[in-house]
Amino acid sequence: MRSSLRFFFFLLAAVVSAGPAVFARPAGENDTLARPPVIVIGFVGGYVSHTNNVHAEVQLIEQLSKDYPAGVVARAFENHRGELAHQEVLRLLDADDDGSLSSAEKRNARIIIYGHSWGASEAVNLARLLEKDGVPVLLTIQVDSVGKRGENDSLIPANVAQAANFYQPDGALHGRAEIRAADPARTSILGNYRFDYKGSSLTCERYPWWDRYFVKAHTQIECDPKVWTQIESLIRSKLPSPVRTASLVN
Repeated sequence: MRSSLRFFFFLLAAVVSAGPAVFARPAGENDTLARPPVIVIGFVGGYVSHTNNVHAEVQLIEQLSKDYPAGVVARAFENHRGELAHQEVLRLLDADDDGSLSSAEKRNARIIIYGHSWGASEAVNLARLLEKDGVPVLLTIQVDSVGKRGENDSLIPANVAQAANFYQPDGALHGRAEIRAADPARTSILGNYRFDYKGSSLTCERYPWWDRYFVKAHTQIECDPKVWTQIESLIRSKLPSPVRTASLVN
């Protein structure tokens, strides 16, 4: 018995003299995660295909993809594919690919969403879905926003840091003149920018004749280089330095 006690106290003394024990800590969300790319989502209006690069929404996505082969993921979607875009954003944010987003993965999100017409409405709707997920959005941009059934394109959710609205007031189909923040303390409305096309000679080459005739002004704001120069500038201000610097408006 005495020899056993002596052995016990010998081991205890050895542990104490060796200093505090160091235990391996399991990986957690406080660990440094690989930062996800900046995500840019563009929604086309009407029944336009996401591959139809006649439209400025698609042109901008293509240009950003060329200029940023790394660090930025730019995707175009039809406006009725909002849930598909939602799932793509969640997938891109899931840095450890475990099928769910940690607090750190949500904090690291850098997301920009824009669209024209119904696509603008869908941009706000996607931001609202991400709010429910606890994911912040850097910027939303609406171009002649036309609200879709069941969507509120006038009220910007509080997870959006900045929002901008470009609209024109003419014709049977025209955009929402004003957007506002659900929480002005959290969302900055950069502006509701009005453009007028009465008497304008701006032509939208390659657009279908019915767009140019029946919804002329609504189409003109979509193809107006002045509008898209501002939009592109807003988006690029949130992006890292590009590999290339060509602009779709050049």
